[in-house]
Amino acid sequence: MTLRVHSYESFGAVDGPGIRLVVFLQGCPLRCLFCHNPDTWAAAGGTETPIEAIVQKARRMRPYFGKDGGVTFSGGEPLMQARAVREAIEALHREDIHVALDTSGALDSPEALAALDAADLILLDVKSPDPARFKDVTGLDQAATCHVFNHLRQTQKPVWIRQVVAHGLNDTQAEKDATKAFIAGLNVLRIDRLPYHELGVMKYEALGLPYRGSALKPPSPEELPL
Repeated sequence: MTLRVHSYESFGAVDGPGIRLVVFLQGCPLRCLFCHNPDTWAAAGGTETPIEAIVQKARRMRPYFGKDGGVTFSGGEPLMQARAVREAIEALHREDIHVALDTSGALDSPEALAALDAADLILLDVKSPDPARFKDVTGLDQAATCHVFNHLRQTQKPVWIRQVVAHGLNDTQAEKDATKAFIAGLNVLRIDRLPYHELGVMKYEALGLPYRGSALKPPSPEELPL
């Protein structure tokens, strides 16, 4: 089985615990206002890569992982390739390698839920707790994401919450309180509120795509904490 891989980061230090091999997978159904990787959207892009090639890369990096590191599947949206992702997680587990899955939770197929169950840690990207704002931010309905969140509540899979924060988008106390209610009941080990940036704007220009986030502004230090 193969995965369509966009790129790798060999010594990732922010996408899960320890030092990690981050595998950015191709394809994403979301069109987020603040996305800085529009080059990962097309499902047919990237490089078709055998799972064993990823496992071999992880084996070579194992001395750098230490006791906490491992592999993180990111994207794009890894759950677009859920069946192959689950196969890859199981192959890495046979090598005793920790695996994290960075997802928006926007796909709730049986294959997607099986991939979530297989991973050791979920990095869960919270787009918006409000259904109307969620649709505006991502272009998708929130129902699938709510189903995934409920599944993670039931399984109590360890979760790191991640949320991009922009002034005027989700910086008020009311919006923070709504986010806290939205993630209540999850087995949350860590919350990272990440300040909005415009580092991906040049990619839109290169791809000839309109950038929808031009009105967003970075939050102040006081607006960032949840």
